[in-house]
Amino acid sequence: ASIALDGWMENALMSEPATSIEDRYREILRQGRARDAAAGRTLDGPHLTDFQVVYAPKSMPARDASTGEQKALLIGLVLAHANLVAEMTGITPLLLLDEVVAHLDPGRRAALFDELTKLGAQVWMTGADPAAFTDINASGGIFDVEDGRITPRDSR
Repeated sequence: ASIALDGWMENALMSEPATSIEDRYREILRQGRARDAAAGRTLDGPHLTDFQVVYAPKSMPARDASTGEQKALLIGLVLAHANLVAEMTGITPLLLLDEVVAHLDPGRRAALFDELTKLGAQVWMTGADPAAFTDINASGGIFDVEDGRITPRDSR
């Protein structure tokens, strides 16, 4: 995947010094103060920047990829961030992944479990389909949550 930020500030930073962009943005905010107050929000700024992701194997924008491909891209970004945090701080982050295996085919699911194992992080995953987690039994524990009770899968 390739990622990019697309907004006037980010694009201007490619050819202008940051101080020039800061001055321009300060003026935009000053001139738009009444308009922003009427709107109840800031109508210009970095919060409007688009985060663009391209699915490399098909050279297509992520928005045009299948649900499974989009999910794989998102998981890839989360794992890349976790690896970066671990590299920069020496501390592997705790990952909380909700419905992470939904829409993943068995191959992508196995690859995800392998990457999570390599990361060495403590990972909590949720999912409605217990069968989707059968491949992880060797490297982790599975718990069922039912009627307000949490029980290890092995004790059922």
